[in-house]
Amino acid sequence: MMDPSKTVCGDNAMVEKESGCNTTSKIPEWLLKRDMERQQEIDRKKQERESQAVKEEKSSFFNSNFYTEKSSIDAMLQSCCSIPKADLPMHFEAMTVKLQQLQKFLNDSVMFLPSYDLRQAQDALQNLQDAMTEKRDELMPKKKFAFKVRKKEVSVPKEKSVLDCIDGPKDRAIAPTMSVCGFSNVASQNLVKFSDDINSKDVLLSNLSDCTVKLFGAPSTLHIKNVINSKILCGPVATSVFVDECKDCVFVLACQQLRTHSTKDTSVYLHVTSRAIIEDCSDIRFAPYSWWYEGLEKDFATAGLQRNTNNWNCVDDFNWLSLEAHSPNWSVIPDVERIKAWDS
Repeated sequence: MMDPSKTVCGDNAMVEKESGCNTTSKIPEWLLKRDMERQQEIDRKKQERESQAVKEEKSSFFNSNFYTEKSSIDAMLQSCCSIPKADLPMHFEAMTVKLQQLQKFLNDSVMFLPSYDLRQAQDALQNLQDAMTEKRDELMPKKKFAFKVRKKEVSVPKEKSVLDCIDGPKDRAIAPTMSVCGFSNVASQNLVKFSDDINSKDVLLSNLSDCTVKLFGAPSTLHIKNVINSKILCGPVATSVFVDECKDCVFVLACQQLRTHSTKDTSVYLHVTSRAIIEDCSDIRFAPYSWWYEGLEKDFATAGLQRNTNNWNCVDDFNWLSLEAHSPNWSVIPDVERIKAWDS
């Protein structure tokens, strides 16, 4: 008779119990603990690699865009001598705005920049600031022009841009060099500018509410700040679009780079050739650029944007570093909800 203690294990639970046979060998506790620690170490190293990859990608993106924008300011600085004296205050104001945006870009990127890149960028900004101050003192000496500049600011309020927009720039000569234009402190109006007003210029839209703005042309840069419950449609922008502190808006934008800060409940119909960046934002929705007007293709060529490259749904959220989970701060507009006709 076969010894019960040597009964071969089978599917019968009773036989298995009687024989003392176990289908799974018991793993020592120390071995389980060691395996768990090993797995935790693997996960930790994986997270470190992913975090390093994100930092390297963002560092590369920073360097590319920072020095592109710096070159744009350098070009504005070089063009100062060819600008009419009456337009110099606005020109320097535009450079100041761009320099402030560049400083904010650097401040926002400190967390992931290597120390060497950070020092290089800080030195570049300081040199740019010094060069701008020197050029301003050279072309606009305080003793000679201080009162004149102050008088210009009083006699030409920002609201005049709105009148220019409605009636057209009839008597104002437009210099072929870079300068700033736009709309500020306007409510409940339809505002329009054409290519003669904005091509190769920096456009500033600020403190607008319940407005519809249409910009036909190819600006150099576009700054949108403190805009509420408004719709902004713009032709191709040669470099960057900066959006800051906006709410309940619809933007239709084509550009090389989009940076959006402190904005919420806003839809963006976008054509971007690099990547879009959002920071401190919520409920931002994206869809492809869908505005059309006569001359749009010519404006794309003027701006130098690649028509066939559109990364509208490649969005970097600087408040969301995970590569495995989608940021909760932005989403894609469903096709059935997208606006198709902008002139209706």
